[in-house]
Amino acid sequence: MGRVNEASAKERALEQVLSSFGSVIVAYSGGVDSAYLACVANRILGDRAIAVTADSPSYPERHRRLAAQIAEQFGLRHEVIHTQELERAEYRANPANRCYYCKHELYTHLTRLVDGNNADDRGDYRPGRQAAREFGVRSPLDEVDLAKDEIRELSRRAGLPTWDEPASACLSSRVPYFTEVTDEKLRMIERAEQALRALGFRVCRVRHFDELARVEIAREELPRALEPETAEAIGRALKAIGYQAVTIDPQGYRRGSLNEGLTLKPT
Repeated sequence: MGRVNEASAKERALEQVLSSFGSVIVAYSGGVDSAYLACVANRILGDRAIAVTADSPSYPERHRRLAAQIAEQFGLRHEVIHTQELERAEYRANPANRCYYCKHELYTHLTRLVDGNNADDRGDYRPGRQAAREFGVRSPLDEVDLAKDEIRELSRRAGLPTWDEPASACLSSRVPYFTEVTDEKLRMIERAEQALRALGFRVCRVRHFDELARVEIAREELPRALEPETAEAIGRALKAIGYQAVTIDPQGYRRGSLNEGLTLKPT
């Protein structure tokens, strides 16, 4: 009961923080954190809270549908804006701080913004946080010390279907640093991950190395992926999309695997 009560106390603190804003725009992707934040903001501020989804080529279609579904189900005031990060040469060049340029593009369109960063994101390499600081973006979940597992539990209690949704990231995070991000690559990655989900895998990433796809599967699902028949089916499905070679990473899925080998500082 202690952890439950602690999460509830943090939720009350979150409500107080949001109430103090008077009005707010929530950067809303439809993922676990932003969906929870948007729903709490809606409960506290009503029409003075707007959930804004940034639609771009790096935003997966399944997340777009999920965001719209939750907004309708929970009566969120929801708007979609179209961002143009792929038109920025700095973003397409895909440097290690690519996320900075993505968030910079978003924040130039919005003011009085809050995002879904939480306490577990501290110390992680997130160059988008630099852009957030420059534009004065607040992170209420982090401010009240809410961690991911607490957000999932509070979301479950609120009836949010995202409570057990796998962690998500933009499609550009599948492209190795210093290789160009293009719409063609992003669509190929999206189709490949759709194919993996059609094969029954819940948590998966396709890291795009031009003609090679490196598939990462959640470790609890990895044994099935490595079964000869299933591995062959994965290879066939991804080659049909256009990859010439497919490899299944024996380490399984881990967040930010393309950061491995870079010398990065937490942001």
